Amino acid sequence: MADFQNPQQEPGTERRLLLVFALTFLIILASQPLLKKYGPKTPEPPKQTQNETVVPTPPAAVSVPVVSPSQSAATKQASAEAETVIENDLYKIRFTNRGGRVKSWVLKKFDDDKGQPLELVNPVAAEKYGYPLSLWSYDEALRNKLNSVLYVTPAAGTQTAPADISFEYTDPEVSVRKSFHFDHTYVVKLETSVVYKGSAVSAFPMWPAGFGDETNPASYAASRIEYQNGDNVERIALKKVIGGNTMHGPFHWAAVTDQYFAAVFLPEDPRSAALVTLHNALDNPQDAKHPNEILGVAVGNLAGPTVARLYVGPKALDVLETVPVAGLAGGVEPDLRRLLDFGWLGLIPRPLFLWLKWTYHHIVPNWGWAIVLQTLIINLALLPLRLSQMRSMLKMQRVAPQIKSIQEKYKKYGMRDPRKQPMNEEIAALYKKEGVNPAGGCLPLVIQMPFLFAYYRMLGVAMDLRHAHWLWVPDLSSPDPWHILPIAVIITMLIMQRLTPQAGMDPTQQKMMNIFMPVMLGFISWNLAAGLCLYWSVGNVIQTVQQLIMNRTPLGREMREMLEKRARKKDK
Repeated sequence: MADFQNPQQEPGTERRLLLVFALTFLIILASQPLLKKYGPKTPEPPKQTQNETVVPTPPAAVSVPVVSPSQSAATKQASAEAETVIENDLYKIRFTNRGGRVKSWVLKKFDDDKGQPLELVNPVAAEKYGYPLSLWSYDEALRNKLNSVLYVTPAAGTQTAPADISFEYTDPEVSVRKSFHFDHTYVVKLETSVVYKGSAVSAFPMWPAGFGDETNPASYAASRIEYQNGDNVERIALKKVIGGNTMHGPFHWAAVTDQYFAAVFLPEDPRSAALVTLHNALDNPQDAKHPNEILGVAVGNLAGPTVARLYVGPKALDVLETVPVAGLAGGVEPDLRRLLDFGWLGLIPRPLFLWLKWTYHHIVPNWGWAIVLQTLIINLALLPLRLSQMRSMLKMQRVAPQIKSIQEKYKKYGMRDPRKQPMNEEIAALYKKEGVNPAGGCLPLVIQMPFLFAYYRMLGVAMDLRHAHWLWVPDLSSPDPWHILPIAVIITMLIMQRLTPQAGMDPTQQKMMNIFMPVMLGFISWNLAAGLCLYWSVGNVIQTVQQLIMNRTPLGREMREMLEKRARKKDK
């Protein structure tokens, strides 16, 4: 049997070594208190405060003070204010590194009231309440700091899109980064992040103070805050906006708008997006007692960094339809066309506008004459309804004496008396026998009203009519400066009321209505957009000509003779 023992070790050596190690360990352990009490003293290191760290002396023998970790963090801050300009064929944007904000956002294809390229930044409001692409945080002190410090940017100077620009700032407490990407469209991609005292905080990019085209109380009053969630679009009027209110998503887009322009945030993650509403007052030079009100929005991610797209531009249908909106499905239009508010009759105004635009581009290159031509076609198309209305009124006049006779027979019974029920049956039988439709006189008006309201709505939001000239009118989207068109509405209404047979109306009431209605409608139209008044007055002229022609037909002559005969009989 092989012997695996070490030939140099004697039997029992391992046990003896183990015993020596155990005794040595016990001696060392027992001697520790004696050494601590009677042994040499070791100098103690200097005491440290809670946030201090001992820093070794560098090789250059330079004395370095003891600092906290936060004090030793690197800082990133510009030494002077600088500007960066980004432009393409659509806009020219001027950034400042003070706050990483936009000082100017000029739309090259649109003019202001003075004929200059439109400045979308409202200078007075922005100076008071913040410039575009400032950051909004719930901590006011942090918010003020984020929008006033000098950011470092490597892109100072002028650049032509496509281009990228970034702003960075770091100090012992806060670290901020803002980056933007520009292309050939009105859409800007943005990313923002803020870390405060080691934690990511919500800091929303914002468009805080209206638009530069808001120059009078009417233009300020047109401001709204709007957003879309799925198929639902909410539009909050100026008076209903509560400043500083947080609205939680999901939002496919959220915007501040006025009549013709908008700043629209499109979050990359609609589910975690939030919207902060901004509502402030601005001095009104025209009326110190009634300040103008301005709206703004801040939109971002509640959970930290914000990644989104920002559309800043016109509320023009052909442009909005080119801006995709991610996440919309189920038959919902996957673009920004819903930003254009055609009202509850949206199915009618949009085709009308497309038709008007086609007329402008293919038949007559003037928006005023395009409105005149479209108004003519619309009224010609409605002529059969007017003829049907006149026939129905004539038939009603023919059976009026018989209806009155039936009503006299049941006059002695009260309205709730069961014995009065046969009266309605006799009148219905008479209508059937004579071929009279009681609603025939009203039905054409019922059909026309949605159509007319849709045209009214369409002209109120048509971006193309802004600053569109026609004869003496410099801007079809603004009131007629000479009020000639509203006066034309009054005059044409007076003439049309005079020529139109009004069956079943007392002569005294008829005279009052012939004066009261035109004056009231003229008052309503006094400050309406000139394009609307043009449509209204031209429509009245066309209907007046139609009525003159109809009055000369056998149907018209019979109608007038019947009404005149009835009036003479009533006078006797």
